[in-house]
Amino acid sequence: MLPDLVAEPAVPLRGGRCNRLWRIGSVVAKLYAPGSARPLFPNDPLAEAAALRALAGTGLAPGLLLAGPGWIAYRFVPGTPWNHDPRPVAQALAAVHRHPPPPGLRPMPLGDQALMASARAMAHPGLPPPPMVPPVAAPAPCLLHGDAVPGNILTGPQGLTLIDWQCPGLGDPAEDLALFLSPAMQQLYRGAPLSPAETAAFLAAYPDADIVARYRLLRPLLHWRIAAHCALRAAEGTADYRAALGLELAAL
Repeated sequence: MLPDLVAEPAVPLRGGRCNRLWRIGSVVAKLYAPGSARPLFPNDPLAEAAALRALAGTGLAPGLLLAGPGWIAYRFVPGTPWNHDPRPVAQALAAVHRHPPPPGLRPMPLGDQALMASARAMAHPGLPPPPMVPPVAAPAPCLLHGDAVPGNILTGPQGLTLIDWQCPGLGDPAEDLALFLSPAMQQLYRGAPLSPAETAAFLAAYPDADIVARYRLLRPLLHWRIAAHCALRAAEGTADYRAALGLELAAL
């Protein structure tokens, strides 16, 4: 249940690129922006509520309080956006990937053929064609955060907590690894891409070697899809995505 918030001011929270958030005492209220879904990031309030319920008590996500059409309320988590030492992030994502998923989440592409079909559907004028990758069998789907960028990872006294669960899905954990390692997403949310040493430390800290190996095989295609998202946002007039697009393409 919600605590008594009548006397608490509603303080806008910064950081989100689509939705609006306010802190009201010990509660965060989140209002979803209609029409803000993109192929890579569906921005689904029902899916976020389902993910928060499934992860209740784990410390990996905020505690859900209430949800309604186009909004949710959850417990405020103290902390600052992640900006250094990627090893705990790898461990937190692995814990998410091991957690039983809730029913009803979107299916995400599994294996090289499904991933290529997804990439071709996202093709944007001016991008090179999607890169070919070796054959990769479809793995068993896992719970994914779906938007594991630095701005959605809080470092606080409780450890790491992932927020903004509006894009979860059932898919290949390699997708979450790609989003965190993305030069574009690191630039947009942290101000600089990861160094080669930071990238290596993250991959070494992720405990499932098979998933890391699959990420390495699918890496060009996974990062091409992120570049396609950046191209879409740049075409919509979001200026900082233009520079981010160049970083992602250069890393291919």
